[in-house]
Amino acid sequence: MATRTAFPLIYGPQADRLRRRATYASVAVALLLITIKFAAWLETNSVALLSSVIDSLLDGAASLINLIAVRHAMAPADREHRFGHGKAEPLAVLGQSAFITGSALLLLAEAVRRLIDPVPVSHPPLGIAVMVFAIVLTLLLVFYQQSVVKRTGSIAVSADEFHYRSDVVLNLGVIAALVFSALFGLPILDPLFGAAIGIWIIWSAVGLARLSLVQLMDQEFPDDEREKIREIAQSHPHVTAAHDLRTRMAGPTAFIQIHIEMDGTMSLIRAHEISDEVEARLRAAYPNAEIIIHQDPEGIEEPRSSFSRRVVV
Repeated sequence: MATRTAFPLIYGPQADRLRRRATYASVAVALLLITIKFAAWLETNSVALLSSVIDSLLDGAASLINLIAVRHAMAPADREHRFGHGKAEPLAVLGQSAFITGSALLLLAEAVRRLIDPVPVSHPPLGIAVMVFAIVLTLLLVFYQQSVVKRTGSIAVSADEFHYRSDVVLNLGVIAALVFSALFGLPILDPLFGAAIGIWIIWSAVGLARLSLVQLMDQEFPDDEREKIREIAQSHPHVTAAHDLRTRMAGPTAFIQIHIEMDGTMSLIRAHEISDEVEARLRAAYPNAEIIIHQDPEGIEEPRSSFSRRVVV
């Protein structure tokens, strides 16, 4: 899973509508798949299919959390949350990873029980037909979510998309389990496939947790993006240098703090005007950013905290 900082193409109400629609679509697909997979599991008694039912239940719970988190993240900054509510998205992603891990552990326990006491799979063709339908529906949702992520940079929708993309592999595994059980009459293959799918789900959960921690721990932008920000700031003819750059993401919002050096003899009003011009250039490149610029007189060494000396470059 990619952990790079996402810089969306659209912002404001249009991006909010897309994120909201993506979460609605996710919840609707999860509910539909839970219904048809549960009915098919009752007929087939397949552990591999049960694994898919459990995963779809967790999909529904995670998608509902995403819906709530995305709506909360879109709320404007207020008196108690001056930096906005953007971190609701990575918090929701972290919650998803916990849900997914729990489902995988339950699945592994059931697979072990069936390995000890194998049970034949009934009506494999029904299970296969249901899983083919699930794959087609999931792929349609994934393509839509990918489009939303590319345009909005939403980490919550991105995590949901990654989860549903992994479901396609899970569903293919269920089909393989049903086919091999039917062809070779070996009931032990079903729990083996179920256990393998459980391990895959745990791997997906780890990827989601890593993605959320990037933002929750205020990780810096990639080096190329940081260099781009410095170049934009220093491109102004009256800015002699830029330093002490700090960056982070909180959901769809970027935060940029930078110091710029200028001629110390110019007036405060002129220095403020130049700072506004630099901010406008940065905002053109990062429209989703909250930008803070500090003006320094050229050539005067500024006292810094021990923290700044250690980490700020």
